[in-house]
Amino acid sequence: MSPGALARVMRRAAEPPPAEDAERCDLCAAPVPADHRHLLETTGEQVLCACRPCSLLFVREAAGAGRYRLIPHRRRRLAPVPTAPLGVPVGLAFFVPYADGSVRAHYPGPAGAARWEVDPGAWHETVERCPELATLAAGVEALLVNTVQGREQHWIVPVDDCFRMVAVVRREWRGLSGGSRVWPALDRFFAELTEQ
Repeated sequence: MSPGALARVMRRAAEPPPAEDAERCDLCAAPVPADHRHLLETTGEQVLCACRPCSLLFVREAAGAGRYRLIPHRRRRLAPVPTAPLGVPVGLAFFVPYADGSVRAHYPGPAGAARWEVDPGAWHETVERCPELATLAAGVEALLVNTVQGREQHWIVPVDDCFRMVAVVRREWRGLSGGSRVWPALDRFFAELTEQ
């Protein structure tokens, strides 16, 4: 073993072990910092935590033979996007386009996110009105919309932000209408979104 390698092993051995509840990379089990990257496991549409070395393996689109996709960081606030043609029955939803041209709409509720297929013609019309939507990375970015109680929040976000929003709704929802906790929690969620 080289002196440099031996020094690295000794430094690692001297480091305190991570806390049992510390988040870990879902690929290699290394501890991950709070601002770690995420991968989308495409077959099950599951979000996985990734340490920096593992996330770098998936920077190129062809890495992982399409099974894993690195979720981007981009967040961009948009001017209001007309979503009525998309058939959204609620004011809080996100829309994920896929490489095959399909678009799935999701809306959160107390049991998780319900989803349905968006009419391709309606999505095409929406993209014509907001050409920036054509830049969404298939499967890993979404149009996030909140028009509840007169709000006008429209964002391009990574899908992991959408899943965090669904978790907020599940955690805070009470009764049939959501109760008094869910809407302030969603306001905090949207207030914390920053453009990247």
